[in-house]
Amino acid sequence: MIRIIIAEDQQMLLGALGSLLDLEEDMEVVGKARDGKEALALVRNHQPDICIMDIEMPFKSGLDAAEELKDHSCKIIVLTTFARAGYFERARKAMVSGYLLKDSPSEDLANAVRTIMAGRKIYAPELVDIAYDNENPLTEREGQVIQLIANGKNTKEIANQLSITSGTVRNYVSVILDKLDVTNRIEAIARFKEKGWFK
Repeated sequence: MIRIIIAEDQQMLLGALGSLLDLEEDMEVVGKARDGKEALALVRNHQPDICIMDIEMPFKSGLDAAEELKDHSCKIIVLTTFARAGYFERARKAMVSGYLLKDSPSEDLANAVRTIMAGRKIYAPELVDIAYDNENPLTEREGQVIQLIANGKNTKEIANQLSITSGTVRNYVSVILDKLDVTNRIEAIARFKEKGWFK
């Protein structure tokens, strides 16, 4: 029997996924979580074979939880609405066994569970194309700068935090806007988030 935990913050979808997988003769849903924090606790308590995890959840995202479970024997399947290169990249680095999109046919999920239990990985085909088309163009330092901008820091605060001059921060911002093909900081944050590149 394949023991499964599902983490999904939308109650109706959580119930539907649980019912769907419980109908499979070789599967049993042993726990349901509404956020990444609950998912981690359930995985540690129940030691399931597989945890199916949404990405955008309260308290702790599915990717944060997957990163914490990287060395755990439980295999992770990310099930999300978001086909974003940055999310997919993080998921792969967290060694997830599957990354599926919620608009896939329902029977694909049960098949994916069996395939992953047999030792293979499954990624939604559209993600593989996106991953190669959408590499994050920013350097690590530029990434730090945009993260601080997104956290509401001004030029002077960013300069202090990174121990650089305000002029250097302005240069970084100029390069970031250029690389992301946007005209201001708000658009830069929106573009970076839309691509799923925020850590």
